[in-house]
Amino acid sequence: MSDYPHKFSVAPMMDWTTSECRQFHRILSQRALLYTEMVTTGAILHAGAERFLKHESMEHPLALQLGGSDYKQLSDCASIGESYGYQEINLNAGCPSDRVQNGMIGAILMAHATLVKDCMKAMLDRVSIPVTLKHRIGIDDFDSYEFLRDFVGEVAESGCDTFIVHARKAILQGLSPKENRDIPPLDYDRVLRLKADFPQLNLIINGGIKDHQLALSLMDQGIDGVMLGREAYQNPLMLLAVDPTYYQQDCRFTEANSLNAALIDWVQQRTQQGVPLKYLVRHMLGLYSGLPGSKKYRRLLSENMTKENADTDLFCSALKLINTTDFLF
Repeated sequence: MSDYPHKFSVAPMMDWTTSECRQFHRILSQRALLYTEMVTTGAILHAGAERFLKHESMEHPLALQLGGSDYKQLSDCASIGESYGYQEINLNAGCPSDRVQNGMIGAILMAHATLVKDCMKAMLDRVSIPVTLKHRIGIDDFDSYEFLRDFVGEVAESGCDTFIVHARKAILQGLSPKENRDIPPLDYDRVLRLKADFPQLNLIINGGIKDHQLALSLMDQGIDGVMLGREAYQNPLMLLAVDPTYYQQDCRFTEANSLNAALIDWVQQRTQQGVPLKYLVRHMLGLYSGLPGSKKYRRLLSENMTKENADTDLFCSALKLINTTDFLF
């Protein structure tokens, strides 16, 4: 198995992996690498870096995902990101939405390997932290293994040594971003073949992984790490297994009461600092999913978290609806 340090990461997800979400995930796992939502270079340079890059130190290790295709702007934003304390800069070459395509952002970049190589080199020359690339296995009719191999091979000439591969191609015309997460078939074998052809690179696999068993199976076949997105968000308790499973480090919590106490402390601290409750608990609606009372928990929070007087007491009341008696992690 590779000595790449980040065996497990939570994917960047628009509107989901906010600072509050990452703080919640960090309570569950001390070691998982977390990612920001994609932030465009224009947002940072023209709307203010503080607004988009400010975060809490508890979120570390944390990577900043950038969207852009201008090498000068990307290098400037990578440098700003480093100054804000991020441990990694990641370039998005996988998002298929029309909005970002029109700005030459996301998956459309896979058709322009030389441009991506130049952007990666500009960022690598500017910062002392790792710069990584997240991409698909192909786009539209450019979906052969040879296309993927040549793309990664050319970009690697920049000095980039870590590639996060979403094991589906992107269909840029005719499918929505949501459909692009489900309809194009998964092809893990193509990523495994890529690792065999580029053993010197760190290859992280993303897409459709729903449990640690599959993740470990892919790593046993040579993949250097796994990235989970929707599953980690919708079933966050799976993150409790990350530290012992991938890092041989004890889980912080062995029973529900201690986890609940930590979450209540965090919610109380943040709300006292002026963060509205809804920004915190919306990311915890899937907590204890499947346990008796979890639907009542979710309903109580969903119906009341946006009210002006919603506070920690609401969250405590919701937790009491879940039967976690003798529930061990």
